[in-house]
Amino acid sequence: RMVGMAVSVVLASGSVWAADKHDEKVKKDLFAVITLEGQPCGAVISFTRQGDADYIAVCQTGDRYHVTMVPEGRVSVKKL
Repeated sequence: RMVGMAVSVVLASGSVWAADKHDEKVKKDLFAVITLEGQPCGAVISFTRQGDADYIAVCQTGDRYHVTMVPEGRVSVKKL
C-alpha cells in the first residue's frame, strides 16, 4: 500500500524535468504500479496522458492498461 501511495503522488505531481527524463520516469512508475497489481507487462514502452494522474500504458507484452488515481489516493489499474 505504501508503494502505491508513493507512486500515486508521483503520478499526480508536476515535473520541471526535461520531457525525455520525465517520460522515462513516468514509464518506470507506470511499470511499477502495473507490476505491483500482478499484471504482466515486461516494460512500459509508451504511454498517453489522459489527464491529471490518468494514463494509458502500453507494455512490451502488448498489453494495455488504464492507470489512474481514484478517491482516497489509491491507484487503479485496469487492463484494456
